[in-house]
Amino acid sequence: MLDQTALPGMTRADRVAALDGWLATLLDDAVAGTPPPRRRRGGPPPRTGTDGIALVAVGSLGRREPAPHGDLDLVLVHDDRPEIAAVADALWYPIWDAGLRLDHSVRSVPEAVAVAGTDVKAGLGLLDARFVAGDAGLAGALRSATLAGWRQSASRLLPHLRDLRRDRGRVVGELAFLLEPDLKEAYGGLREGQVLRAVAAAQLADEPPAEVEAGYAFLLDVRDELRRRTGRAGDVLVRQEQRPIAAALGLPDEDVLLREVSLAGRRLAFVADETWRRVEAALVRRPRGRYRRVRREPLAEGVVRQGDEVVLARDAKPAADPGLLVRAAAAAARADLPLSPYTLKVLAVHTAPLPEPWPAEVRWSFLRLLAGGRSAVAVLEQLDQEGLLSRLLPEWDRVRSLPQRHPWHRFTVDRHLVEAAAAAAELTRDVDRPDLLLVAALLHDIGKGWPGDHSVTGEPVAARIATRMGFASPDVAVLGTLVRHHLLLPDTATRRDIDDPATVDRVAATIGHDPAVLQLLHALAQADGAATSASAWSPWKAHLVAALVARVQARLGAAVATEPEPVLSPSPPQVVAAAGPTGESGAVAVGIQDVADGQQVTIGAPDRPGMLSCCAGVLALNQLDVRAAKLSVTDGYGTAVFAVRPRFGRAPVPQLLADGVRAALDGTLPLAERLRQREADYRQDAGRSAPPRISWHDAEVSGDAAGIVEVRAADGAGLLYRMTAALAAEGLDVTSARVETLGGDAVDSFYVCSPDGTPLDPEHRGRIESALTAAARGVVPDLPAVPSGVGADADTPR
Repeated sequence: MLDQTALPGMTRADRVAALDGWLATLLDDAVAGTPPPRRRRGGPPPRTGTDGIALVAVGSLGRREPAPHGDLDLVLVHDDRPEIAAVADALWYPIWDAGLRLDHSVRSVPEAVAVAGTDVKAGLGLLDARFVAGDAGLAGALRSATLAGWRQSASRLLPHLRDLRRDRGRVVGELAFLLEPDLKEAYGGLREGQVLRAVAAAQLADEPPAEVEAGYAFLLDVRDELRRRTGRAGDVLVRQEQRPIAAALGLPDEDVLLREVSLAGRRLAFVADETWRRVEAALVRRPRGRYRRVRREPLAEGVVRQGDEVVLARDAKPAADPGLLVRAAAAAARADLPLSPYTLKVLAVHTAPLPEPWPAEVRWSFLRLLAGGRSAVAVLEQLDQEGLLSRLLPEWDRVRSLPQRHPWHRFTVDRHLVEAAAAAAELTRDVDRPDLLLVAALLHDIGKGWPGDHSVTGEPVAARIATRMGFASPDVAVLGTLVRHHLLLPDTATRRDIDDPATVDRVAATIGHDPAVLQLLHALAQADGAATSASAWSPWKAHLVAALVARVQARLGAAVATEPEPVLSPSPPQVVAAAGPTGESGAVAVGIQDVADGQQVTIGAPDRPGMLSCCAGVLALNQLDVRAAKLSVTDGYGTAVFAVRPRFGRAPVPQLLADGVRAALDGTLPLAERLRQREADYRQDAGRSAPPRISWHDAEVSGDAAGIVEVRAADGAGLLYRMTAALAAEGLDVTSARVETLGGDAVDSFYVCSPDGTPLDPEHRGRIESALTAAARGVVPDLPAVPSGVGADADTPR
């Protein structure tokens, strides 16, 4: 007889043994107590005993994971035993009489296979079929037939199973980020472990790795202890039970328990996502005929796109290239593609430690990764799951999967920081220092990994990280201030009278009367609120903060200073290309000089409308990213100096640049068409739907009446070419340009003036803004024609 009261206190193995023994006895009694059918005349004698009858456990008992107060899922399998209905009744009633919940069915092997081939839940359950009692050969036949049928039906059933799990995850939530998680049904819960085994049974993925099995076993332990304490069949880890469950499992407190649950759930969800991606690729039907080689498209130096994932180039050397890890992650985020699992393993094993401080190229790549926005979230999770994010930021381990008990917070601390950085990426066009905004968003709550007020403890931690990243001392100080005071604006706006001059003065004094810090704090507050919840950042709260910022800006009464442009001085020419057939005097000269973080390219050519645009287009065709530019004209001959960074690590070739510029000036090189094709071929950028932002800043440049027009738009290979062409088409001279690219956005500042030195009137500025907006959306303007030998800038020496 089964002692049901003793079952909850047993280990899982003991519960399995007790239930199996009891059920075997019940089956023997049921068969013995059921009279055999009469023998048909001329037919074989009726079978007796358990020949042709097997009791099979499915569900949790089939997996040897019966939970306290759980159901019994049983299948009575038969091979044409006429008295099977009577045997079933004799078997099921004692189970009900014992007070156990029972989910039962009676099937022949063909019937079971047929049901499993049409019902994904039934098929999933039969994959766990385990012999308990009766005819072992029949139970083995059921399991073999079920596995074969599952593999044949996988292409039809697995997409449905995937949709079921994702829909359930949207309703219940993700296990890793819930304060009271459903251990079974939340995405990343116990169901994911069962689904991963089902996909492996379909031979479309490997068996779950050891760390997944360990996380799954831990969730089973938590679920069992939860049911043991509550005395009922529930899977939601309610808050009042977390402390005693932690003590029962030998953990220090409930926060440690919730953190361990989060880590297990994140690993299960991560592997499940990767598995479904592999399954979807495997189930896509390939066209018949010849095998086609997968195209490899370069994304960055040492990084290529292969199919729907990012991999290392064949000649990449992670051990000798410390920046490859961050560069690959940035390229993946920008292309909105995952890094391949094999690439992650290679990077984890072979990547050398980064030098401290980080080289400028590594810091630039990390900023591009953060600026990838939503696309960066998945890539950062990949780095985190492979232990690579902690290599870049050792302090990250202190906040990894750290729970936040405030009900406003949707995420653990680390995921909240990543979400805040993704939200900040949407605000980079609103600030003058997007790099500081992105890093501050990623680090603003880093102090929660240490005791005390997280704003206070986080300031030195953020400063230490920023110093290691290679930021200059003034920038480190600003980042520390942003972390220290990231709650200043929302707390003040919601708790103080923002119309009180004393409130405004206190905020201004706290930020050191620095308008740049105020601008960054406003954007950081928006990103922090968006990453928390709708309750934490309501429209009314956003309005209050904006009103406070407006009052403080009025009190400060100063505009944010424009960042000085890099110093560019012409390099001596190395290659001189002969003049083209246009009749313009002079030749095209190109000089290249290695500088910190790239090269400086000097291009000299006869001045004409759009010269700077032609040079920018040729540099883009040669896969060179422009960071700054300056143009001077003397006696009708223009000299353009560019600070460039090779996109794929290949140094610029002077002869190729000279020939390209000459052909572009002659009109024999269709720059617009070639650049449009280049952008279509590489398809690197995830779509950004936000419109470009254009702003003006008055300035004096070399005594000429001039202005600075700043354009913030989605980046592309031909963006600088189109922008400068649009300015030239509007009759403007571009004297210099400062270019910064972060993720999918470019921030380009152009110092412009009219050839006759007159100020730009509002109507002209409006036409320029329309032309730049069109250029940002891919329109290439027609440049005005000039008489042969006459340069558009000839009368304006600089």
